[in-house]
Amino acid sequence: MNKDIFRQRLALLGLASLLVLTAGCASRVSAPVRDNGPLPGAEAPVERKSTHTVRPGETLRALSRQYGVSVSDLVAWNNLANPDQISVGQELRVGPDDTGVVQVIPITSEPVITPVMPRAPAVAGVEIKQEPKGGKLPYSDEAWAKLQRPGDGAIVEAKPPVVPEAPRLPGPDGEWLWPVKGKIVLGFDEPIAGDAKLRNKGIDIAGTPGTPVLASAGGKVVYSGSGLRGLGKLVIIKHDANYLTAYAHNQQLLVKEAETVTKGQKIAELGSTDADRPKLHFEIRKQGQPVDPLKYLPAH
Repeated sequence: MNKDIFRQRLALLGLASLLVLTAGCASRVSAPVRDNGPLPGAEAPVERKSTHTVRPGETLRALSRQYGVSVSDLVAWNNLANPDQISVGQELRVGPDDTGVVQVIPITSEPVITPVMPRAPAVAGVEIKQEPKGGKLPYSDEAWAKLQRPGDGAIVEAKPPVVPEAPRLPGPDGEWLWPVKGKIVLGFDEPIAGDAKLRNKGIDIAGTPGTPVLASAGGKVVYSGSGLRGLGKLVIIKHDANYLTAYAHNQQLLVKEAETVTKGQKIAELGSTDADRPKLHFEIRKQGQPVDPLKYLPAH
């Protein structure tokens, strides 16, 4: 009986020893390291000391391991002649001049990149406008001068090209004279009364009844009367072997046939005989053929 009890106690003792050994092995297993520092993105600053006061038993090598710097840096920062000779109470620099508070800046999102649009390439000699400048001014010397001043963006309308007038053909005694001044209501070779078959052989000049009608050039009256239907009271003057002029629709004739007249002499009064309105029908004929009077009369 005593032997059985002894055996049980021996077995329990062996089991206890096994448990102790197992616990010992378990204690040697590395536990996960817990990082109690700030999480990534935290805004808390991390302070690093830039100086250290030497305590008993400290060496330069120990300080280099403590602050994570090299011995050569400590020697250089503190101008040490012998790295093995440091004294208790000596203040040493353990970081560069700019060592201080390190601010951790969290990255919360991807940076926003704003695309830069390339500028259009400039054409050599041509300035590229960076902004619209509106407004138009009619052409004038003042507007053109304003455009030349910096900062003025008004657009000056292009001046229409000047078309030189054709030289007027001379008359028998120099420049032809307008028989009356007024608006041309029907031009040379234009259809009469909308009929394309009937063309105007001169020009029709609107005017006021009684307005003096003047001889366009000097010459001899070869006709003065109303015998031609559609022309009313008519005067025809022959100037030379090439030219004659006709003046129609007068209300009164002031010269007679075979009478000699001078340029600018009053020969009739404007009227509306055989016409739909007061006007003078004026013709120039060269060698019997009607020509455009506007090629002979001066510009007005």
